[in-house]
Amino acid sequence: MYKLYDFLPSGNSYKVRLLLTQLQIPFTRIEVNILNNESRTPEFLAKNPNGKIPVLEISPHQYLAESNAILFYLSQNTSYFPDNHFEQAQVMQWLFFEQYSHEPNIATSRYWISILGKEREYKQALEQKQVLGYAALNVMENHLKKQDFFVGKTYTIADIALYAYTHVAEEGGFNLTKFPAIQAWLKRNEIFLD
Repeated sequence: MYKLYDFLPSGNSYKVRLLLTQLQIPFTRIEVNILNNESRTPEFLAKNPNGKIPVLEISPHQYLAESNAILFYLSQNTSYFPDNHFEQAQVMQWLFFEQYSHEPNIATSRYWISILGKEREYKQALEQKQVLGYAALNVMENHLKKQDFFVGKTYTIADIALYAYTHVAEEGGFNLTKFPAIQAWLKRNEIFLD
């Protein structure tokens, strides 16, 4: 059985929990409280030298880190990852976008505001994150005006990756009312959450 080293408030961990649940793959969740530096212990660093969650233990002494790498691993030969090579590359494109343009701005803002409660302390940095986060949301909005999901006509791990922090973006100070296509997409994703 898989073991997921996880921090419950983390969107990156949420992505992995969501896919495991949707694929009906049993797993054991092990809480790693990053606020208490539990991801910096020698025991955890032996699993992931980068000291970040999530980490999926596939078998004893076999660990996989980075949420989108874990999504890729778990989604192989499922409906969540397309067979078409171009669509596979498009999924990867959105996974890279999520980690480079979306997550560093939207997730970090949420972390500072809602998890650490340090909005005032990070005020200036948050202003920069707002600009970049809204730019990422605009890319998503424009794409979703033309199609229901990020790749092809079906729900994939690209949707899971982008859903994780978008559905809680308001906790990071982002106003989603300006993004009707994103709001419609969020509602479409809810079908898969049951």
